[in-house]
Amino acid sequence: MLNKYARAFFTRVLTPFAAFLIRRGVSPDTVTLIGTAGVVAGALVFYPMGEFFWGTVVITLFVFSDLVDGNMARQLGRSSRWGAFLDSTLDRVADGAIFGGLALWYAGSGDDNVLCAVSIFCLASGQVVSYTKARGEAIGLPVAVNGLVERAERLVVSLVAAGFAGLHKFGVPGIQYLLPIALWLVAVGSLVTLVQRVVTVRREAAEADAAAQDSRGTEAAK
Repeated sequence: MLNKYARAFFTRVLTPFAAFLIRRGVSPDTVTLIGTAGVVAGALVFYPMGEFFWGTVVITLFVFSDLVDGNMARQLGRSSRWGAFLDSTLDRVADGAIFGGLALWYAGSGDDNVLCAVSIFCLASGQVVSYTKARGEAIGLPVAVNGLVERAERLVVSLVAAGFAGLHKFGVPGIQYLLPIALWLVAVGSLVTLVQRVVTVRREAAEADAAAQDSRGTEAAK
């Protein structure tokens, strides 16, 4: 749902900024690289120190590059396989940095091995969820399911919770518990999504194999 509605809204909002960058001679690939570098820096510098509010502010400023670079490519008429590959690859890097930064906090000063493990699970499951769709499509299947929690949902839930949890340092009581709750929600949602996609790929693969076998049988009968 977030991909359908929020992405369309922010694409419209960011179109003038994308046009401005184009006029300044900035390429979409440059925006992709800078955006990823900013997200990684924000996550791995601030989160391990427990600075969730400021880390989330920095990450949020750069995470919109994922929409800006695509917008620029469309305005330039330069949508390419390389651009799509680079964007998708660096998305995985950014996601890994966010959950890795949280895991480092809980492994260190956060002193919570369970939440460290949950953060690592969120990191790994997010990568595998993306892989299942990419691998299914690579073997010629449509993978006609998105699942409960996609990348947009993982990021929004985690970043919003981390940002609010960071307000604990400004004297807001009890709000730090939002982040652990969010991590558990993302972990469970990612697991459900992974199962949904695996089941879908299994069904589509069986249907494709059956169709291919029927086709061979028809040809042989001729």
